[in-house]
This record gives sequence, C-alpha cells and structure tokens, in this order.
Amino acid sequence: MFAITGGGTGGHLAIAKALAEEITLQGHKAIYIGSNIGQDKIWFEHSPLFEQRYFLDSTGVVNKKGIDKIFAINKQIKAAWVCRKIFKKHQVKCVISVGGFSAGGASMGAILCQIPLFIHEQNAVKGKLNEILTPFAKAIFGSFQNSSKNFIHTSYPVRQEFFSHSRVRTEIKHLLFLGGSQGAKAINDFAIQIAQEILNRGIKITHQCGTRDYERTKHAYEMLGILDKIDLFAFDNHLVARLASADICIARAGASSLWEMSANGVIGVFIPYPYAAKDHQYYNALAFTQEGLGILMRESQIDTQKVYEFLEFLQQDGNLAQKSQLLIDKITPNGAKEIIQHITSLVPCFSH
Repeated sequence: MFAITGGGTGGHLAIAKALAEEITLQGHKAIYIGSNIGQDKIWFEHSPLFEQRYFLDSTGVVNKKGIDKIFAINKQIKAAWVCRKIFKKHQVKCVISVGGFSAGGASMGAILCQIPLFIHEQNAVKGKLNEILTPFAKAIFGSFQNSSKNFIHTSYPVRQEFFSHSRVRTEIKHLLFLGGSQGAKAINDFAIQIAQEILNRGIKITHQCGTRDYERTKHAYEMLGILDKIDLFAFDNHLVARLASADICIARAGASSLWEMSANGVIGVFIPYPYAAKDHQYYNALAFTQEGLGILMRESQIDTQKVYEFLEFLQQDGNLAQKSQLLIDKITPNGAKEIIQHITSLVPCFSH
C-alpha cells in the first residue's frame, strides 16, 4: 500500500492525482493523507483513486510567528502520531510527499515508523518542508536541476491531454493571457495596456482574468472599445483546448503551468507571483528562459517594448518553430510512471 501526502494548492494536488492514477494503473493501492484546510478535500474527499482519505488537523508553520508557530508545530506533531496508526492499519509500505504543509504529519510519521519516504519537488527551489525532510528521504524526484545526493531526475507529471494536443508553432496568430483562477491584477493590467497594439498586429487575444477581477477587466476593455474583439473569461477548469489554440502565453510561473506549456509547445512570457515562497516562481521561469525558452519579467519591471521585441524575434527566421520544438523535446510523457517505477524498484516489497 502506498500513502500519498501533501497538497494545499492545486500544483501539489495535481501531482498527487497523477501519481495516484499511475499507482492504480500498475495494480497497486493507495491512501491519501492531507489537511482539513486548503484545497485537499475539494480534490480528494470523494476520489475513487484512494482506498481511504484522511484530512488531518494541520496547518502551515513557515509563515507563523510566536505562539501561532508553537501551535502549528504542535498540530504537525499530533498529526505525525495519528499517521503512525494510519500506516499500521493500512500496512503502508512507502510514503510519497508531494509537498505543502499538508505533507508534514505523514512525512514525519514515515520517519518515526522507518517507512521509506519519497519526495516530489515540483519547483526549481526546494520548499522549506522538503528542505528539512531531504536527509531522511530515500529519493527526491524533480524535473528541475537539483544538487541533492539522493535526487532522481524525471519528467514532470503532466496530463496526457497536453501532449495529445501538442504542436510546433510556426507563426503567432493567437496570444493567451493566463491570470489564474483568482486572477493576477498585474497580468490583467498588462493585457489591457497592450491589447490594442496586439490586435493591430493581427493577433487574436484570449484572456483569463480570474473571477475577482472580471468586472473591472471587462469594463476596461469596454472603455477601449475592444471588448467584442477579446475572448475574455473569468476561469475555465478545462484550459487544454485554450492553451492548444494559443501560439504564445503570458502567465505566472507555477511549475505545473510551465511544464504544461512545454508539453504543448507554447512559449511563454513569464511574470512570476512576487510573493511565492522562496521566490520559486521566478526561479522556475529562469530555468526555462536561460535556455532561451521564453522571457522573464518581474511584476515591478513589466516592459511592453521588451514583449513587442520578443514577438518580432519569434516571427523571424523560423525562431518560433525552433523554440516550440525545443519546448516539446524538454519533456516526455509518463512522468508519473517514471516516478512510480523508480519507487517500486527501490522498495523491496514492490520489487519482488
């Protein structure tokens, strides 16, 4: 029996889901251990992927101070003791942490019970919990470079549909702005600022602006007289088709978004979320842009001219097709399969 733990945000939970699907495909079973706050319950409370689902009373520690930090640590310790009983009940043979504060209790419980602990680090910079747990982990999986001795490089677990709709872009006909489900005001403001010029260049615009910023963004396009020329929407759970129709994307730099774009062959203009832990979105994007696969701008340093110049560069001498192909070559399907196969080869009860 596998135990998958971690979550809090969609990026972590998407990895948990991909791994659970692969575990099922390989004929094994899994339980899930998360938190009763965050998005864990929304994703997995009724998921048939798991034999059982546990949502413990835990919370983040890193951003807490004083007495709140002590209470948070105490909750994590209590969760670890609860997990010991869970592991015994289900005869858990290994624990996979996908990161986030939800993973704290089960990860510590695995160490206490001497159950092999495996970590998936989705970002270019290790999260605080993963940093603490690294010396105790049997292996750490990731798709960005990592200097840990027990690191194993694998492809990022991206849903097959992003590969299925993959294509090499040869010209820029369609630009997609992605602000996330909650919206990213800086990206929305930037879209409003350059929309007219983009349309003048004969490029179609699709813009996901988030639910909180929809009315303001809509009004801004109305004032510019171009609302009827913009495919504006608040949020869409099925972004594959929209990404597949785009030729370039202006977005944040969460790991899942970066690798989904890579699988699809879409080059990006990245504006990382400035308050991400350890500035990890910046370093995620940097790993791509240092290879010439997109451009990176701080939210406080958005430069319209830099974007126009990048568009012009891509439209010259087959540059767009070259970059798009390099992105596709950067990732292979079945990242989750690679990870589970590594684990089953490293844990004796699975390898025999």
